[in-house]
Amino acid sequence: MSQQLIAIQKILEANADPVAVNATRKFVPGAEKIYGVRTPVLSNLAKQYKAGGFNLVNELWQTGSFEEKILAAKLLGIIAKKDAEQSLKLIELFAQGIADWAVCDAVGMQALHPIRKTHQKEIFAIAKKYNMSSNPWQRRLSLVLTEWYTRDKSLHSEINKLVNALENDEAYYVKKAVVWIKRNMAKGR
Repeated sequence: MSQQLIAIQKILEANADPVAVNATRKFVPGAEKIYGVRTPVLSNLAKQYKAGGFNLVNELWQTGSFEEKILAAKLLGIIAKKDAEQSLKLIELFAQGIADWAVCDAVGMQALHPIRKTHQKEIFAIAKKYNMSSNPWQRRLSLVLTEWYTRDKSLHSEINKLVNALENDEAYYVKKAVVWIKRNMAKGR
């Protein structure tokens, strides 16, 4: 365990709030190992520890509390441009360990944000890969990865293929993602 991770865990423990734990349990069913730390603290930690790079991102993810996974996604979102290929590989790793909608959405919307324009083809390839997964969080991730692209009408056809494949999905949070993405496309963003 790195000194950075130890320091981060001490900060998480110091900022733990039982009210936030209960709120997370209520609004994020399935979240595991919750410290109860609010988002602004996590955002500040991501900025403060960006020098930890990809090793810290991986270490945070592997440690696996709810906040550490969110922090891993936020940190990757700050450093992704340094090595886009490694960032894309980390998304593949992250996809194996998602257990709730909040982590899914942090991974899908924040982790690759800096490379979304330069690596659209690769991001859509990952989305296609997980679109038919037996894992509902990977299916949700397949849609969340494309959310930013709903602003570009020229990509709606490609996004619709992903959405249509999941139109009758049984998983509640996949259904919610289908509605969300369709709504965003209908806005004509």
